[in-house]
Amino acid sequence: QVQLVESGGGLVQPGGSMTLSCAASGNIFIIYDMGWYRQAPGKQRELVATINRGGSTNYADSVKGRFTISRDNAKNTVYLQMNSLKPEDTADYYCNADLVRSFASYRIRDGYWGQGTQVTVSS
Repeated sequence: QVQLVESGGGLVQPGGSMTLSCAASGNIFIIYDMGWYRQAPGKQRELVATINRGGSTNYADSVKGRFTISRDNAKNTVYLQMNSLKPEDTADYYCNADLVRSFASYRIRDGYWGQGTQVTVSS
C-alpha cells in the first residue's frame, strides 16, 4: 500500500506565497520522478513542475521564476514553494510519484497520485 498525502493548501491573497508538501509512505523501495500538477475548474490537469531523484527540475512556463520544486529523498517528500501567486494559479494541486514498490520476491514500478489540495488565490 502506497499513500501520497498533500498538505499546505488554502486561501492566499494575490502576490502572496504558499508552500505545498507531499509525503509518500508505504512499502516504497525507491522514488524516481516526483511532480506537482494542477487542475482548475473546467480545465484539464496540467503539469506544474517535476523533479528527478538527482534534483533536476522542470517547470511549466506559466510558473517559471515564481514556483520552486524541491524534495527530501530521505523523507520521501516533495515540496512546492509558490511565490507571487496570481488568481490564475487557483486550482486543485496534485502530487505525483514514479516509484518502485518492494515485495518479498519482486518489485513493481508505477505512478501514484495524491488526493489533491485546493489552492485559492483571491482578495
